Amino acid sequence: MGTSGRGAASESGSVPAPRAVPPFDPELTAVLEGLSAGAREPVTPENLAARQRRDAASRPRPTVEDLRVGGRFEVTECTVPGPPDGPEVTVVSARPAGLTGPLPLLYYLHGGAMIMGNAWSVLPRILREWAAPLELAVVSVEYRLAPGTRYPGPLEDCYAGLVWAARHATELGIDADRIVIGGKSAGGGLAAALALLTRDRGGPTPVGQLLLSPMLDDRDTFSRHQMTGLDIWDLTSHTTVWKALLGDRYGAADLPPYAAPSRATDLSGLPPAYVDVGSAEMFRDEGVAYANAIWRAGGRAELHVWPGACHGFDSVAPRAAVSQDARDARTRWLRRLLA
Repeated sequence: MGTSGRGAASESGSVPAPRAVPPFDPELTAVLEGLSAGAREPVTPENLAARQRRDAASRPRPTVEDLRVGGRFEVTECTVPGPPDGPEVTVVSARPAGLTGPLPLLYYLHGGAMIMGNAWSVLPRILREWAAPLELAVVSVEYRLAPGTRYPGPLEDCYAGLVWAARHATELGIDADRIVIGGKSAGGGLAAALALLTRDRGGPTPVGQLLLSPMLDDRDTFSRHQMTGLDIWDLTSHTTVWKALLGDRYGAADLPPYAAPSRATDLSGLPPAYVDVGSAEMFRDEGVAYANAIWRAGGRAELHVWPGACHGFDSVAPRAAVSQDARDARTRWLRRLLA
């Protein structure tokens, strides 16, 4: 990995300067250079369905029994009422075994660019790294995916699941006054949108929002162009998935902030936010801008820009020092928030 090479000479004979990009972390560079061409293939309208099938076939989907890890966790799969005129929503509820009393809840929305991923595959790491050491419960949501379901369907699924969890706090053994909503990439964007939506509808009030490399803005940013072809997420893929989610509303001037939270003009009254991005990822600028907008509105946000990190760096290279530092920082924030 590294900066792109010089472009072709122009008709006048001049050679464009190489694109200036922030360097990748050395440990990440070694991993990124070893990725297969298939892993870096952009998502296009033509291959989107095939990519979804490949993801469904290749992504590990643990069973409920797998997630229990020999009795360490209590895990239940539930079907709950969905949004009005929508189908029921599947959620996976999990908590460390043997704990009494209501636990704080991490209401988690998986990543996958709004077109891939599932509620089960994200849980092993979350249970190991957060649920067990912090003694918190987790609800992971199986929201519908684009383009089969466009906005607002996936977000409405997430809202319906949140309302259900808060209303059934006693039977779930959770504290409805200590709910953190969170997610990574597309899930981070959904978590930010959910914080806006539940504020405006007077729904359950989260105590925090955990936004990891969140997908917040359908519009162009500098980092999106700067890092395309270098970051593992490509500008072509970005355009494809936003169009899959929004359809004819893609790029519309009146797009609601619940569809793309970076469009929100009122960020007051939101729960404290944790925002982290990599300095060398396409989503960098929208994450930084979102944290700044929360501060300008008088809110609380903790922003981390991890040096040399690409999109999804802690999944691509979980043993890299920067990945471990990021996981530790997220855990410390959750611990402070829930203390």
